[in-house]
Amino acid sequence: MVEKNPPRKHRQRPFRRRAAASVAAAAALTAASVTPFGPSSAVSPALAADGAAVLTVAVNQSIDSLSPFLAQRLTSTSINRLVYEYLTNYDPKDAHPIPGFATAWKPSASGLTWTYTIRENSTWSDGRKATAEDAAWTFNTMMADPDAAVANGNFTANFRKVTAPDPRTLVIELKKPQATMAALDVPIVPRHIWEKVGDFATFNNDKTFPIVGNGPFIITDYKVDQYLKLKPNKDFWRGAPHFDELVFKYYKDGDAAVAALQKGEVSFAADLTPAQAAALKNAENIKVNDAPGRRFHALAVNPGARSKDGSAFGNGHTALRDPAVRKALFQAVDRRAVVDKVFQGHAVEGQGYIPPRFGTYFWQPSDAQRIAYDPTAAAAALERAGYRTNGAGKRLGKDGRPLGFRILCHATDPKDKAIGKYLQEWWGRLGIGLKVDCLDNVSDPWQAGDYDLAFDGWSVNPDPDYVLFIHTCDALPATPQDSGSTDNFICDKRYDDLYARQAVEYDPAERAALVERMQSRLYDTGYMNVMAYPNAVEAYRTDQIKSITTMPEAAGNLWGQDGYWSWWSAVPAEDGGGSGSGSGSSTGVLIGVGAVVAVAAVLGGFVVMRRRSTAEDRE
Repeated sequence: MVEKNPPRKHRQRPFRRRAAASVAAAAALTAASVTPFGPSSAVSPALAADGAAVLTVAVNQSIDSLSPFLAQRLTSTSINRLVYEYLTNYDPKDAHPIPGFATAWKPSASGLTWTYTIRENSTWSDGRKATAEDAAWTFNTMMADPDAAVANGNFTANFRKVTAPDPRTLVIELKKPQATMAALDVPIVPRHIWEKVGDFATFNNDKTFPIVGNGPFIITDYKVDQYLKLKPNKDFWRGAPHFDELVFKYYKDGDAAVAALQKGEVSFAADLTPAQAAALKNAENIKVNDAPGRRFHALAVNPGARSKDGSAFGNGHTALRDPAVRKALFQAVDRRAVVDKVFQGHAVEGQGYIPPRFGTYFWQPSDAQRIAYDPTAAAAALERAGYRTNGAGKRLGKDGRPLGFRILCHATDPKDKAIGKYLQEWWGRLGIGLKVDCLDNVSDPWQAGDYDLAFDGWSVNPDPDYVLFIHTCDALPATPQDSGSTDNFICDKRYDDLYARQAVEYDPAERAALVERMQSRLYDTGYMNVMAYPNAVEAYRTDQIKSITTMPEAAGNLWGQDGYWSWWSAVPAEDGGGSGSGSGSSTGVLIGVGAVVAVAAVLGGFVVMRRRSTAEDRE
């Protein structure tokens, strides 16, 4: 699943994953709001009262659910990867599929039947043996109950039949070929626990602890928007983690998280702003990691919220259903300025939907197709389409009223606010007003279709199927009362045709070509304006963490990985726990942190253009 930023879709939208939005990402702030952090004082590693080594991770994205059937935000799906095994995992070096709960897999000659060999040495944390029956029950439940398919239903929609002929064999029969069979990002749950659940739509799995899983960690405690605590699973087949406890601690404010890092109250903080990264660059006992990320940051347009049954709902502005208006808004966004002024160089200019880190699927528009920043052309296009200005310079809609839009902004994300100021100026030059609605909870109005535009973002997996699926007609909610899996209600038949073709294509090159065509179509419709691919800018205390694995190893991220490598591999600093630290003695390969040193941004205020002029979730 996308560590659906996300997403943060990593989605930036509160209910997304891999959206979509994990914590305050690199963004510029006004000079008055930038806090100059002083040098870090020497802080001893975080130890519990009993001398146990504790690894504390600062997060500022709320957990949408601890149910693997519902969780879509990056924080939630990252937790899933720590608690439950998936059939396959991703190699930390290059993200190719490797064994997880399954040790081997192979298709039939027709490609319609896949057989997985389930490992013998996987045990649920309550002592029960984990078997193929657990996987079969997980998938069959998703196939039979729509409420169990909310988060990852795209993976099972094409399944015809799933059986477990014996404890070590799982057989999946397909209706047609499916390209994601070696990358089914679905947490496998223990049948003996979950078959007692009556209503998957409302069960959040957050009342009884410890939570039973078979991954490297076990959830022991949770308080909403305060903390989530995990302990090592000493029976994990790959070997137990090295720290005695892992804590995700919630911070609504990014500066507070960085201050806690400096004081040694947390071991790690992600999504640093450029100013924070610069201030921490030379801080004692702190290492900044600045590497190509797996996310995108975009503007999403409400095309008119509707459900599969044909019902329209929400109050999105009807002018945005006009391609001419969407393209003009697209032309009036200076993506280069977003990278330079807001991300201060800690990002790459956005183009296609898949970040350049995923080279196989990365797409760029041709020179002829590219929508370049050209406000003059944008104004002329609006004039030609019948959107003229009045004597006061206000752009008028077809109803004769001044055009003005609303954009949903994440209150905890400074880059949303910064870009919002630029959009107000850029679109203001077109005579179009913009209200920036920065909310703690953007999920409710988003799902209700009560928005015009929104800051959007997802963390993309090595296999991009999920972030492609969320823009299909099949992802729309069944009725206005349902949530569905849609990102922002896009339903385009040409896009859907390409999605269906890539989903059944086993040839890697042919599939990649189809995915590129999907991105081209999404780009041309103007519903998604990918402004930037943010770097992963994060920091950790070297007096608490001796070594840790980035993904990719050579130059990758620690937070929000496609796997559990960072927190599973992390080794306490030598002076951090003595004989009491590092309860795990991992039998797996432990890799040192990738040698990526932060490129510091200039510390200082937010320099605006013209002396003023600048995404709870699914992941």
